[in-house]
Amino acid sequence: MQESILSAGLTTAQAGERLARFGPNQIEGKRASVVVKLLKQIFSPITLMLLAAAFLSLLLGKVFDFYFILSLTAVNLGVAFWQEHKADRAIEDLQKQLTVSVAVVRDGAWARVESSAIVPDDIVRLSVGDIVPADGTVLEESNVSMNEAALTGESLPKEKKNGDTCYAGSYVATGSVTLKITTTGNRTFFGKSIVSLERSTKKSLLEKDILTIDIFLSVAALIGIVVLSGFLFFWHKPVLEVLDLDLGLLIAGIPVALPAVMALIISLGIVGLAKKNVIVRRISAIEDLSNVDLLLSDKTGTLTENKIEVARVIAYEPSTEADVMRYGYWSSVQDDRSAINQAIITSARAAGVADALVISAYVPADSVRKHSSASVQTEKGTVLVVAGAPQVIASLCALDGGGLQKLTDDVAAAARDGYRAIAIAFGDNGSGEKNMSLAGIILISDTVRPDAAETIAFMEANGITVKMVTGDDYAIAQRVSGVLGLSGEVVRRDALASLDPATTPASWLDDKAAFAQVLPQDKYALVQISKKDHVVAATGDGVNDLPALSIANVGIAVKEAVDALRSAADIVLLSSGIAVIKDAVIEARKIFARMYTYSLYRLSESFRLIVTIVVLGIIYATYPLTPIQLILLALMNDLPIISLATDRVALADRPAHINVKDRFVLSSLYGLTGVANSLLLFFIAHSFLHLPDAVVQTMFFLKLTVGGHMLIYVAHTKERWYKY
Repeated sequence: MQESILSAGLTTAQAGERLARFGPNQIEGKRASVVVKLLKQIFSPITLMLLAAAFLSLLLGKVFDFYFILSLTAVNLGVAFWQEHKADRAIEDLQKQLTVSVAVVRDGAWARVESSAIVPDDIVRLSVGDIVPADGTVLEESNVSMNEAALTGESLPKEKKNGDTCYAGSYVATGSVTLKITTTGNRTFFGKSIVSLERSTKKSLLEKDILTIDIFLSVAALIGIVVLSGFLFFWHKPVLEVLDLDLGLLIAGIPVALPAVMALIISLGIVGLAKKNVIVRRISAIEDLSNVDLLLSDKTGTLTENKIEVARVIAYEPSTEADVMRYGYWSSVQDDRSAINQAIITSARAAGVADALVISAYVPADSVRKHSSASVQTEKGTVLVVAGAPQVIASLCALDGGGLQKLTDDVAAAARDGYRAIAIAFGDNGSGEKNMSLAGIILISDTVRPDAAETIAFMEANGITVKMVTGDDYAIAQRVSGVLGLSGEVVRRDALASLDPATTPASWLDDKAAFAQVLPQDKYALVQISKKDHVVAATGDGVNDLPALSIANVGIAVKEAVDALRSAADIVLLSSGIAVIKDAVIEARKIFARMYTYSLYRLSESFRLIVTIVVLGIIYATYPLTPIQLILLALMNDLPIISLATDRVALADRPAHINVKDRFVLSSLYGLTGVANSLLLFFIAHSFLHLPDAVVQTMFFLKLTVGGHMLIYVAHTKERWYKY
């Protein structure tokens, strides 16, 4: 069957011809066109307020002001549109780093190519965790089932047999499968579904915050206009004089540079995260990441170096160590992407037992079976070999009491030394997975990262509690947690199984350091319990982690994660270790510190101008600055503040988020302080010193300019996330 599959594959030339005919295997959903993006900017509150100010100027006969404000509106539209475009491009460019490769037959041999290069009639091979790249028909399968939740909403895996269709967008939940691709790209079932959907109207975090500020300032300006106009009309002031003051008030409430600065902060922040080897797949995850106070971390690859090696082999008679390694090689060579399998393959080749072989059937390990199986053709017939968790392999073997005790003791001793045991067994292929012979165990080593303990201590000091979650033995978990300096109890699997997530309080986790022998449902329960009182980040690398990561506030796919998990995660790491998670949290907090600083400044400045105009209008029926001067003032103060997008910020020592209520209260206090000294200056210059209007106007303009720049420093240094 293997030879016929290889011969049925395409040549490089044939694949190139089909790629030119059918195009890349990419699903292009509906994107907002340039016109749609431009219309969104035109009908934003800021643009509408600027246009209203322009036409009010024209109504007052101020033709120069009309054209000046229109020009400013055009510039503002261009800058906001360009910044949004750059942010979108930055995210798209980063997403391209998350390419998916597929095993495909090319020129009579298996090769790996990017999924975008898959074409109709290609032969592809998939195993657990692989995403189906395009619609295809099953040619060969081994205990395969597909998760089609993305297509049907059904979370239970669906078994597939020869001749069945596997759809793009689903992923391999168990087993392995060989497909012949039938349709690619937008012609797939998934592609047609995506194209038929309207683009999501859900607003991003950035859009929500800008809209909140826009609405607040617009409402404040409109209330000011109503109050001021009411007083002036009550005093029988001329309509044109009232409208002139209203125009100034309307302009004062326009945060001209707000969208550009906020978009720049987000886009530069995402690029900054990418430089730390962190890819953001969901922009709103930045806010959640800045709020994380509990990290449920996998052990392997995150807390350990993931430099997995075969440390020792224990053989049980009549098998030899060479036999154990040979059988281990047979059961691993078909799935060489697994770190443990790679270690076994490397060790077998070094020992000279990596024989050429023909595998007639193979079933990879998954979270349910916990072992792999391979049917291997030898001179003596077909041999079935299995490799996996010792307790699982023991259940497949005909062991007497002494043999089982020997295995148990050896595994326990290995765990105390920090080794993970992989049991190897063999038997007659015709008998299936029963009454097999235990060949021995392979002990796997994986050392703790040198920086892990220091990083965990740092995270604890900065408001993030770290708890280790591992499927390894209790003794291994206990040893590793001790090395890492995690204080608290190491919980066994049986204690987790007895928990009811609905009734267990989050405080139950407070004195726990680690969780051993964890199954996917246990990890899911831990996230459920934790979310009651915490903002939770959870890491994972396999399809079995999908349920837990899907309900965590921030789902993090580690570097070694399978394609299905990387596609579903909020954050994808491009390098291993817990230090990169620490860097990601720090960067997320810095992004929000910058957003908070600018928004606090902008609200305070606009609030100061609005209230000052209203009070002076009521008391003196005038305001010293013209609408054009107010616009220049806004530009002079807002252009330098764009530098806040790259502002140096100190490390936040606790999780934090933008508290809208607190920000409005603080900005109001800053604004009222500015109102008080502005009114005092005007009173002294106008009513006490009786200075000419031109001098008062110059003094007032300089005061507001300098005061605005000083407010930047006040907002920066008093911001509650900074330590200096």
